Amino acid sequence: MSTPHQSGTGIRLHAPAPGWSIAADVVVVGSGVAGLTAALRCAAAGLSTVVVTKARLDDGSTRWAQGGIAAALGDGDTPEQHLHDTLIAGAGLCDEEAVRALVTEGPAAVHRLIATGAIFDTSAAGEIELTREGGHHRRRIAHAGGDATGAEISRALVEAALAAGLRTIENALVLDLLTDAEGRTAGVTLHVMGEGQHDGVGAVHAPAVVLATGGMGQVFSATTNPAVSTGDGVALALRAGAEVSDLEFVQFHPTVLFLGTDSEGQQPLVSEAVRGEGAHLVDAAGIRFMVGQHELAELAPRDIVAKAIMRRMREQGADHMYLDARHFGAQMWEHRFPTILAACRAHGIDPVTEPVPVAPAAHYASGGIRTDLQGRTTVPGLWACGEVACTGVHGANRLASNSLLEGLVFAERIAADIAERASLGALAAGPPQLPDTPCVLPLIDPDARAGIQRIMSLGAGVLRSAESLRDAAAALETVHSTAVSGDRAKNAEPGVDSWETSNLLCVARVLTAAAQERAETRGCHWREDHPDRDDTAWHRHLVVRIAPDRSLVVTRTEHTAFPPTALSALPEHHAEPVAPPTVPHLPREPQP
Repeated sequence: MSTPHQSGTGIRLHAPAPGWSIAADVVVVGSGVAGLTAALRCAAAGLSTVVVTKARLDDGSTRWAQGGIAAALGDGDTPEQHLHDTLIAGAGLCDEEAVRALVTEGPAAVHRLIATGAIFDTSAAGEIELTREGGHHRRRIAHAGGDATGAEISRALVEAALAAGLRTIENALVLDLLTDAEGRTAGVTLHVMGEGQHDGVGAVHAPAVVLATGGMGQVFSATTNPAVSTGDGVALALRAGAEVSDLEFVQFHPTVLFLGTDSEGQQPLVSEAVRGEGAHLVDAAGIRFMVGQHELAELAPRDIVAKAIMRRMREQGADHMYLDARHFGAQMWEHRFPTILAACRAHGIDPVTEPVPVAPAAHYASGGIRTDLQGRTTVPGLWACGEVACTGVHGANRLASNSLLEGLVFAERIAADIAERASLGALAAGPPQLPDTPCVLPLIDPDARAGIQRIMSLGAGVLRSAESLRDAAAALETVHSTAVSGDRAKNAEPGVDSWETSNLLCVARVLTAAAQERAETRGCHWREDHPDRDDTAWHRHLVVRIAPDRSLVVTRTEHTAFPPTALSALPEHHAEPVAPPTVPHLPREPQP
């Protein structure tokens, strides 16, 4: 097992030198629930904070979250029950301490989110309405606007950020981590797209960097992720020498609107909450095929449902199945699932009168940058939270609607940790310094992007085997070796498209390498040639880092608990994070 304090790789993206810079105490990269929560808490603690986001403040994955946020908020529900359901869904690989932090701190964190301005759906009595989703044995999913929970959370946090006067840099793609002479984090380089106060490549100098860049779903041809989800945070962290873990566990959402076999890019999600309210999965003959496969039938954990759909498709030679919720009636569809109803009708399907065609698509990365319970990575001064991080909460398969809660809870933990370090004078870095022998990474031609996505969908999608993964790894290696062959004529010029494509190739190679190594089926990692779960050999995590020569170093942990990041000179006494203050927010403006 590799040890913490890995030195940097010296690998950097090919990019112009920064032409401008600003300074702060903290720079947060990402503006979803994790990023904005961390930034608001840091700013409330008196830290100079800058938010860098790839598009607009509300353009990340958070606003696309339909189902809701899971927490033990209902009568009779407890954090222990939530913990139990999470551990079951995680197929033996959850870090129980991390899950316990999530479920015990979750309810209070949701109430602080409400105090920040988020408005959840309530009953006539004024209680938060709760629903069920796959893997949950109780109704514990709070939702907003029926099926627009993420949009409401995003709205509330963006308004709070504006009210707090947070400095933000929008339309900015983060490039690489800056470090000082001692290897401590000293900020980031970034490229701002378009005109504004800053333009082109620049830098934010800060001794604390929080990565909250979201997922990497765009590495596959069909995904529920927005176009910005190109794995930028994971790729940056790998180049900086950080460790990543569990990247083989990509959750494919079982019920994504099927738009045809050639459809690529972001696909409309049909939330698990639709099944939570009683919709049935059926084949073309109208036969329910989940009954008898799991005690929860359609509400089984997502990996089980996705596998069942794929098996049925393979048995029948079909390219999709159906979700039947005609018995809901028009009123329920319009009130409870207006977003999904509109998306279906926009594609010529009316769920009120016909079953909805669905198929699995890449949805959520259960793995990411390895962190401890305070969000610290193996690089001093670099924290990570949200989908880009691997806290150990999700294990081999994320429990439905735990993602928003994880972003919320661990962002608060990170802010408390950074604030404490600042108060003790432990938050400092020297001037940024480039490596003595920087390795400038040749960029991948943007035209290779679609090919990378097809390679991954075919070889490392829902169904995997030694053969498919070997073919995928070889094809990805060809793309990689062509770029690093030294033939400058074949290298792409610096630019957003080539940087994104290079990031996608990086995470694709790491994901495929981990999937090749894990010779078992567990959670959302399904190996056809190793169809059984093997706790003797695989009740542990895979950790990957990039060596200075660009090779991948894959190691196994000794057990399911992650080794400590051991990056702090402060005593480890964070049993509970400091309760963050209430963040001021603007009143909600009436809509015209």
